[in-house]
Amino acid sequence: MILNFNSFRVLKVLTMDNLELKDKAKKIFTLLHRDHPNPKTELIYKNEMELSIAVALSAQTTDKKVNEITQRLFKKYTGWEDFAKASIQELQQDIRGVNFHMGKAQRLIKMAQKVISDFGGNLPREMHELITLPGFARKSSNVVMQELWGKAEGIVVDTHVTRVSNRLGLTTQQDAIKIEKELMAIFPKESWRVLSGSMVLHGRYVCKAIKPNCLGCSLNKICPSAFKI
Repeated sequence: MILNFNSFRVLKVLTMDNLELKDKAKKIFTLLHRDHPNPKTELIYKNEMELSIAVALSAQTTDKKVNEITQRLFKKYTGWEDFAKASIQELQQDIRGVNFHMGKAQRLIKMAQKVISDFGGNLPREMHELITLPGFARKSSNVVMQELWGKAEGIVVDTHVTRVSNRLGLTTQQDAIKIEKELMAIFPKESWRVLSGSMVLHGRYVCKAIKPNCLGCSLNKICPSAFKI
């Protein structure tokens, strides 16, 4: 029976026992932490509201593009009330340039209204409350909690983390929730905050979707995908 590379990788993940996988995860974290000892989001913000808005806008959009939009946006909308009372048509034009800007404008207004009505104008600090905000799911909530308060209730799983964790053989999943659960099971909780940020940066600048820099990657000796790319 001949297995292609992808089949081999899936088989390896499925047959790797938990202790071996955790040992590999420890090595990966050590190298990522060395490369990115204090990772931070590349979204530009000054307060809780600005980060929340920027994170909501960043879905399916690069941080660079979001920063271009918010540079103007936050001069016009300076508080939750400004977003809560915004004209939907006007806000859609103000954030034009991010993907799905029409739907995002609606969710930003509803988010601001909910923060004011349900949380007294303050961004909630618990995961179960954050995910009730329109435009927020676990990924967004994880980013906000880790960036603002250093709290890690989970692991940020975006397109970069999905790609990196699959290439490293840590998971074979593509669903963000399933990937997060699998990563949380093999990485200790105290590593989640640094892991999230460092893996995002690693995927953005080293383990790129197209033409990954395997030669310059600190993980190339333990990455099952490195020799193939």
